[in-house]
Amino acid sequence: MRSFGVEAKSAYLSIYQADSLFAAGSYPAATEAFEYHIQHGYKPTDPMLLKLAFMYEKQGDVAKMLYYLQVYFDRRPDEIVLKKMHDIAIQNNLRGYETDDLNYFYLFYKQYGLYITLALVLLGTYAFGIFWLKFRNREPSRQRHKLTVLAYLTGLLLLVNLPERYQSGIVNRDRVLLRRDPSSAAPVVDVISRGHKVNILGSQDIWLHVFWNDGLYYVRKDNVWLI
Repeated sequence: MRSFGVEAKSAYLSIYQADSLFAAGSYPAATEAFEYHIQHGYKPTDPMLLKLAFMYEKQGDVAKMLYYLQVYFDRRPDEIVLKKMHDIAIQNNLRGYETDDLNYFYLFYKQYGLYITLALVLLGTYAFGIFWLKFRNREPSRQRHKLTVLAYLTGLLLLVNLPERYQSGIVNRDRVLLRRDPSSAAPVVDVISRGHKVNILGSQDIWLHVFWNDGLYYVRKDNVWLI
């Protein structure tokens, strides 16, 4: 009944009223109101994500704070946000937020990926133009050049699909079991706690295939907040 009452109260609060609660320092009420609207289809703005991260920091919920920072970072990649998440994770003994080569590559791609893709498309257009001229003039093309163009097209395809392939999630419960296979009867390989971040490689039924601590495991979907 208490949960129903909170949800009903949040339903009557507009985004403007939630902003007013935030400005007044009523963080629990503002958090509930913001999240109610998000759960019912409202797409959070960048300031809203930062407000939620700030409020959860004030309330001592590190996992939720990192979740909203990560969502913000995925939308607006910024090195300052990346380092902040890294520092918070170190202070709370959480893994998955390291400022390693993979995260910096993703940061670089999110910032300049469009320009890189356009440059590669222009380069490819130029190469195909040369091949077309040679074909029209009945000039032979070297096998090495054909293989180079094929490799280029493969690389471009991978680059364009990178954002769809890369996904991460944050563990939302304590004592989450990592299993060797996608089954409740599979052996438990490791147990991780709330707030750790995992990289997601795919899914199967109710299971996520994740990369954690240099290994590949399976975890239930309801144990992870997807980014």
